[in-house]
Amino acid sequence: MKLKPISGDPLPSQAHPYRRAAVIGAGAWGTALAATLARAGVATRLWGRDHAVIDEINVKRTTERFLPGVTMPEGLHAVHRMQAALEGAEVALIVVPSRSVRSVARQVAEYAAPGMPVAICAKGIEAETGLLMTQVAEEELGRRPVGCVSGPTFARETALGHPTAATVAFPFSYADRLTPSEAPAVRLAVSLSTESFRAYVSDDLVGVEIGGAVKNVIAIACGVMTGAGFAENTRAALITRGLDEMKQLAEALGGRRETVTGLSGIGDLTLTCSSPTSRNMSLGQQLGQGIPRDACFDGRPVVVEGEVNATSVTDLARRLGLRLPICETVRAILHEGAAPGEAFAALWARPIEAEPRAMDLSFAHPATDQAIATLAERIS
Repeated sequence: MKLKPISGDPLPSQAHPYRRAAVIGAGAWGTALAATLARAGVATRLWGRDHAVIDEINVKRTTERFLPGVTMPEGLHAVHRMQAALEGAEVALIVVPSRSVRSVARQVAEYAAPGMPVAICAKGIEAETGLLMTQVAEEELGRRPVGCVSGPTFARETALGHPTAATVAFPFSYADRLTPSEAPAVRLAVSLSTESFRAYVSDDLVGVEIGGAVKNVIAIACGVMTGAGFAENTRAALITRGLDEMKQLAEALGGRRETVTGLSGIGDLTLTCSSPTSRNMSLGQQLGQGIPRDACFDGRPVVVEGEVNATSVTDLARRLGLRLPICETVRAILHEGAAPGEAFAALWARPIEAEPRAMDLSFAHPATDQAIATLAERIS
C-alpha cells in the first residue's frame, strides 16, 4: 500500500545515508543503535571490550547480557579492536558512559579518517571541566565534525522495533546551510531512519545536550518521591519544574528554549521520569524506599549517569549564578549526606515564587514547619 502524503507537507529533498558506520561501545544503547543502522542498510561494525559479548553477537546474533531476546541483523558485525571498527567507516557513534567519553574519543582519534563526523551518544557534563560531552570529544578528535544523538529512547524498545524518535544534532557550517543534504546531521539522521526509528535534525548542540544531562538528575528526584509512596501529582510537578531548570541552564549556555521543549528535552525527561526501566528512576525509587545507596541494585556496581551529573550539573549552574533547587536536592542526598525526607521537605517548603521568572517574586511559605514535619516523616 502506498501512503498518501499528509496534506500541506512539502515535497522532501533527498539525502544520501552513510554506507559504513562504526559504533563504539557494545552496551545496551550502543548495540541498539548499531542494530538500527544495520537494519537501515548501513554496513555497521560494533566495537566492545568484552570478547564474550562480541563473540555472542557474531555467532548467536544476540547479546543476552544487554538485549536478551533481540536478534541482531545480518549487516551488523562486532569487533574487539578499535582499528577494525573504524577502518573504512564514514561516520562513528561513541556510545559509552559519560566518564569514558574523553579516553574513548582519544582512541577513536588514532584510527578515524580525517574529517569523519563523530556523534556522541552519552549524556552528561564532565565534572572536572564543566564541558558538555561534545566539547570533551572535540578536544580529543581534532578537526572532525562532532555532534550528538539524544532523545526519549530505551535501548530494548528501540532494538525490538518499537516506534522511536530521537534528535541528531551537529553544528551547521556555511556549506551545510547551502547544501543541507550533505550536512553530517542530515546524513546521519537519514542513516538511522527505519520503518520504526524516526530521526530529527538540529543545530543546537547545547540545548540537546543539556536536556540529556539534566533529565537524569530530575529522574532520580522523581524516583525518590515515587519510592516514598507519592503518586502522579508529585511526579508531574517535579517534571514540570525540572523542565524549568533545564531551560535555565540551556539558555544560559546559548541553547534554545525550542530545543528543550523537544525530543531531547521534555521528551527524554518525561520518559526517564516515568519508568523504572530508567536506572536513574530506579535508583531514586530504592532510595525513597529507605535502601542505602551501597545496597541499591542488590549491591551491584550499576552506572547511574544522574548520580554523577547531580554534581556536574549543579557545579556548572553555581558557576553561572543559577538556582536549580531540584538538582541541588538530589546532589544533597547523593553526595552531601542529606536525608531524603529532610531534603525534599526543604525543597517543598521553599518561598512561594512566580512561575514566569520575569515577575521576580518571592514570599515566605506559610506552612514551612508543617511541610518539613510531614515530608520528613513520610520519606524516611
